[in-house]
Amino acid sequence: MVSLGCPKALVDSERILTKLRSDGYQMSPDYAGADVVLVNTCGFLDSAKEESLEAIGEAIAENGRVIVTGCMGNEADLIRAKFPQVLAVTGAHQYEAVVSAVHEASPPVPNAFVDLVPEGGLKLTPRHYSYLKISEGCNHRCSFCIIPSLRGDLASRRIDAVLREAEKLVAAGTKELLIISQDTSAYGVDTRHEPRLWKGREVRAHMTDLARELGQLRTAEGAPPWVRLHYVYPYPHVDQVIPLMAEGLLTPYLDIPFQHASPSVLKAMKRPANEAKVLDRIRNWRAICPDIAIRSSFVVGFPGETEADFQYLLDWLDEAQLDRVGAFRFEPVEGAAANALPGAVPNEVKEERYQRIMERTAAISAAKLAAKVGRTLPVILDELGEPDEDGSVGATARSQADAPEIDGSVFLRDVGEGRKPGDILNALIEDADEHDLYGVPA
Repeated sequence: MVSLGCPKALVDSERILTKLRSDGYQMSPDYAGADVVLVNTCGFLDSAKEESLEAIGEAIAENGRVIVTGCMGNEADLIRAKFPQVLAVTGAHQYEAVVSAVHEASPPVPNAFVDLVPEGGLKLTPRHYSYLKISEGCNHRCSFCIIPSLRGDLASRRIDAVLREAEKLVAAGTKELLIISQDTSAYGVDTRHEPRLWKGREVRAHMTDLARELGQLRTAEGAPPWVRLHYVYPYPHVDQVIPLMAEGLLTPYLDIPFQHASPSVLKAMKRPANEAKVLDRIRNWRAICPDIAIRSSFVVGFPGETEADFQYLLDWLDEAQLDRVGAFRFEPVEGAAANALPGAVPNEVKEERYQRIMERTAAISAAKLAAKVGRTLPVILDELGEPDEDGSVGATARSQADAPEIDGSVFLRDVGEGRKPGDILNALIEDADEHDLYGVPA
């Protein structure tokens, strides 16, 4: 399995692998030992499409028997024109079609040992954290995005199915649940927040109900798992989950894709332009839960973005003091409405603005992390090092402000023996830089 793209695609890959394993298939660590290669593609940006096509080409060169799935599946004609020898092409989250294609290419052995599948399914992430996808698709029509054409409109999973999966994952050793979708705040809108019976009571398919129920889960040690919300649009009801963070039922972390702050750019992006109100809400969130970490991403060089628009964004960031920020240079995506907008920004201007926003946000991050020096924070261990000549063991961990793969780390010294990935412990923070913390178990 070659899995490209975002965590949502990773979850698709895990589901496909879980079903195949239950049918008796084994996974090969390399091309040479595989009867079939699955390539789960990303088609969000043209550069991602190029990466996907390169991955398909490599799989064909190395193995020859290739099935393609994922977001580029809606461009089957393009894939088949370039690689006529692919065995099958299926679209995003078409799990059964992928499994059927594998069955056809390499028929399963009768009487498969279905107990080869662990309770939590097959995972491509470490055992101690898991992505939990609550819906597919999106009802927004942002001018720079083609996800609705790739994955369709919002399609929410049943609340009882989501909670059952979360319970299984925690029972199988997950200490951190990362809640993902295209629009987590809109969960259940398409089903009119249909309630389902769970543990003898009705629970609505709504983000706040889901968050409250996830906060009731407990690990084998009796502790609540970390529950981290990603892809949250700042709808009014988001305010209701902040007290749950203050109570310790949810990890104090929100991933909100603001994309910009300038009203004119947000209008061109077809996104809500209420940046002033958002600043007030951020202040209120911090008043309720002072430790809340807010991550976001921004696009620079969007068509029509002026120097004044960009300066507006920098000033807004100074005011917002977001904890974690990612930035992207605008890249035209085939099929996106933004491509037809006037005022294309030259590449050299995009690059210059990108460097400026990264410098500004790095300075904000450095100041916020420096303020944590001397504090004792809970951290989750991701990886332990080998003992040095003195027998001391170091570890890479994360605080509650750090999502895996995209945020910073907490580098620990003198961790001691008997620790393992997934352990949650308190760490005294001794030092900080622009993105990471350094400390020792408290």
